[in-house]
Amino acid sequence: MIFSIFSHADHFLKKGNLYSYGPYVKEMNLWIADIESVKVVAPRSSRDPSVIDEAYQHKNIQHVKIPSLHYKGNDFLKNIADSFKVIKACYREMKLADHIHIRCPGNVGMLAMVVSSLFPHKPKTVKYAGNWESKSEQPLSYRFQKWWLSNTFLSRNTKVLVYGNWENQSKNIIPFFTASFSESEKEQVSKNFKAPFRFLFCGSLSEGKQPVLAVKIVEELYQNGFDVELDIYGEGPEKENLEDYISKNELQQFIFLKGNQPQEVLKNAYKKAHFSILPSRSEGWPKALAEGMFFGCIPIGTEISCVPWMLGEGSRGILLPAPPGPSPSLPSPQGPQGPSPSLPSPLNSPKGGTETGSVLEVVDKIIELLQDEEEMNKMSKRAHEWSQEYTLEKFEAGIRGVLKN
Repeated sequence: MIFSIFSHADHFLKKGNLYSYGPYVKEMNLWIADIESVKVVAPRSSRDPSVIDEAYQHKNIQHVKIPSLHYKGNDFLKNIADSFKVIKACYREMKLADHIHIRCPGNVGMLAMVVSSLFPHKPKTVKYAGNWESKSEQPLSYRFQKWWLSNTFLSRNTKVLVYGNWENQSKNIIPFFTASFSESEKEQVSKNFKAPFRFLFCGSLSEGKQPVLAVKIVEELYQNGFDVELDIYGEGPEKENLEDYISKNELQQFIFLKGNQPQEVLKNAYKKAHFSILPSRSEGWPKALAEGMFFGCIPIGTEISCVPWMLGEGSRGILLPAPPGPSPSLPSPQGPQGPSPSLPSPLNSPKGGTETGSVLEVVDKIIELLQDEEEMNKMSKRAHEWSQEYTLEKFEAGIRGVLKN
């Protein structure tokens, strides 16, 4: 059996091994565990893998190199030429494949999705890692992908795995989840909710993830007299803005930029933290929140996608109000190519604006919680118990069920 993967994630070769973004590869290793032959149709980068990248674990895997598609800011004719190259590669590899697996949303996934309709009798799975909520405002390309995948004629013999259980879906849409830790990593958690209160942000330093908003929330808590700390894990185009803001406002004593770190370092950080904060504008399944919850961190996340369900509508975490206007495009697993020109940085927002109001609203909720140690312990326990239901073993069983049925 030839299992062909079509992805926009950058891949890297080193000493004969194929690498890509760690959490994505960790998941794909579960998909391909019992497969005879694997082909990965994806862009290839010339740089070496970083600490957050992992290698595929398979003895018979082949990488089919395609152009990396980033339409914004690129030459129109180059975009057209690269798109045809991707379409040609998708058609050729789908013709040879026994099972077609597509990663969406993304430009490569969008083209692969369309080409896959030419093979209606072949089994196909699509992992849609973005926000599936129909009412959310999203870019046209995302709305197109969701419409196409929901059309059972265009997506014949296709199972579409989405985050969350949404009403009025076509029969090929399957609610799914993801996981980071195994049964063996479960442990009893009893955090000491005493100052200094430790907050943790983990994600790409992009405008979509809004690390600046996380900084402003913790800064406001500090100005209200609370002993707080914020560790920021990740890299991205907002890093320079963050460094400037932290320096100008002399926040170095309680806000720390940690960069990209391997999973084991993050795991220990979650164990020490009291809160995990991710004020994203758009999400599918916010893995950083779920990972923190696994080790008892109280999550603070935006009221978008399936986040309200994950946080028990506020019973096991704090919900931030959803931002107005369309959600920006989700970054690729390797991070965005640059800041979105349509979204001004929160660092430049005027004082007293709507963003300041939302920060103060969230800060009031956190202050109320920080003054109630008993409620913090209860919320931590509820978050911990919920997240530990979603282990790698359960995830792997779900994948096997999808592939067999």
